[in-house]
Order: sequence, then C-alpha cells, then structure tokens
Amino acid sequence: MAYNLNINGEQKSFDVDEDMPLLWVIRDVAGLTGTKFGCGLAQCGACTVHVDGVPTRSCQLQVSDAVGSTITTIEGVTGKVAETVQKVWADLDVPQCGYCQSGQVMAAVALLNETPKPTDEDINDALSGNLCRCATYQRIRAGIHEAADRRR
Repeated sequence: MAYNLNINGEQKSFDVDEDMPLLWVIRDVAGLTGTKFGCGLAQCGACTVHVDGVPTRSCQLQVSDAVGSTITTIEGVTGKVAETVQKVWADLDVPQCGYCQSGQVMAAVALLNETPKPTDEDINDALSGNLCRCATYQRIRAGIHEAADRRR
C-alpha cells in the first residue's frame, strides 16, 4: 500500500507494508541515512526524529501511524535553534564517534524549542532516553547550555 508522508517539508509516497517502522522508510526507502538504527527497541534514541515537533523514536513508529504528521529528520531540521545547536556541537567538539549524535541533536533542538534556558535537570529529563556509548554526556550538557546562552 502507498503511504503519503511529509518528510522534511516534502510530500512523498512510499509503497511499503503498513507495519514497516518509520526508521526503515526514512533510511532505506527515502535514503536519508542521518537517522541511525541503534537498538530497535526505542531505548537508545539514535533513531530520534521529530513528529509534529515532538522527539519520537522512529524504530517503533509504524509508517501507517505517521500518515498526516510532519516528520523532520536530522537532514531537515532547520531554524535558529537547530543552527545554534549544530554550530555549538562543532565548536565544542561534542561528538566523539558521532553515531548517537543525530538523535542527541534532535532531542536538544526539541528541548531548546520548548525550554529556552534549561536546567541540568531539564536536560537530563529530555535526553534521558538518548544513549551515548562514548559517554560524552558532559559535553552534550555543556553544548545545550552554550546553545541556550548563544540564543539570548
């Protein structure tokens, strides 16, 4: 069956099974490989995308449930908050291996859109489901605080 999805501002039709995870539509069918497969259980955050502005684990969202939503991947995240986060990530060398970073950035952008001046507790809560095997959590937290400061 064909499913019409709005991904990064573009309407596209995908002829896939209704129970295919959105992650595989994004990566394998649409070719947007910035969103990563990590665990497949919605526990690591590597597959985080925004669905209607909300950070969502795309590995557990069926394509049929995403119809009618606005989906934003790391390739399509835009705006002042996103630009600031991406610039800070580079300036502070936040990533180590980088595998989890698209999910970390998507979670950070959503947090800063919702909470312009987050506390450490806000950051911990918002990113609690995003795992980093390299344990760059202190750099991620510092990056979010720096992005918040630069926005003011």
